[in-house]
Amino acid sequence: QLQLVESGGGLVQPGGSLRLSCAASGFTLDYYAIGWFRQAPGKERERVSCISSSGGNTNYADSVKGRFTISRDNAKNTVYLQMNSLKPEDTAVYYCAALPGRLFSLCVSPGGMDYWGKGTLVTVSS
Repeated sequence: QLQLVESGGGLVQPGGSLRLSCAASGFTLDYYAIGWFRQAPGKERERVSCISSSGGNTNYADSVKGRFTISRDNAKNTVYLQMNSLKPEDTAVYYCAALPGRLFSLCVSPGGMDYWGKGTLVTVSS
């Protein structure tokens, strides 16, 4: 059974940092592009960042460029999202999702993804 499990969310003050992890079980992430998406209350789910299967290509939403960094460790079957300089508007449930690596270009909207985790809540507040 293919599963993605997010972890690392929590409450952080503005300006703080968190690192989210997305661990896969039941399959190897080597052949999959992975995306991080988020959904704030009352808003649509949006792409945050994506990384290709090799890790050689990444993309970011304009709102997080320069603050967030996506990376992967295929040996650990895990993808990370390092979030720095967090703002209250980053508050959301963060999801990781996967799609076949050859379809990396589709990793720009939720509809393009095949497999989803259940999410982890990030709250940025003083």
